[in-house]
Amino acid sequence: MTNSKAFRVADLPQNSPTPFELRPDPAWLRALAEELDVIDLRKVVFSGTITGQGRRDWVLKAKLGATVVQPCVVTLEPVTTRIDTDVRRTYLAEMPEIDAEEVEMPEDDTQEQLGTVIDPAQVMAEALALALPLYPRKDGAEVGTMSVAAPGIAPLSDDDVKPFAGLASLRDKLQDKD
Repeated sequence: MTNSKAFRVADLPQNSPTPFELRPDPAWLRALAEELDVIDLRKVVFSGTITGQGRRDWVLKAKLGATVVQPCVVTLEPVTTRIDTDVRRTYLAEMPEIDAEEVEMPEDDTQEQLGTVIDPAQVMAEALALALPLYPRKDGAEVGTMSVAAPGIAPLSDDDVKPFAGLASLRDKLQDKD
């Protein structure tokens, strides 16, 4: 998806915020929906500012709003979800060194290495992907149960496969004999 609305870092004013607002057109929305593997995207707005921090670092703060339609994980019927989330990225000219043998998640996961451009469209797509519901479910959709066994054999139930259920009933029988 290349619908770049990137800002060259060299052109950004260090002393005042640079505002931006992205409202993807229908073609861009279709391409983004395909990239995110969703049925439909509507009412996507990504607006905020890019502000200098210190001498060489930058901060992008924005608000993402979108309506997304995904298939229900149970019925595959369309499920519509409204997403409204705050987004923050801190672009650092000098990132902390990472030890190649052990890599831990940084405490601040909004930090990124500063490049020559800051692309709000790329940040919007990433933030939208992270905000999507993982398991969208239509109201009232329930996962059913299924029992299968060969003819003449009783299918196993959930209680049958609990290893200590039989021991509990044996204990109860032994207590009754005493």
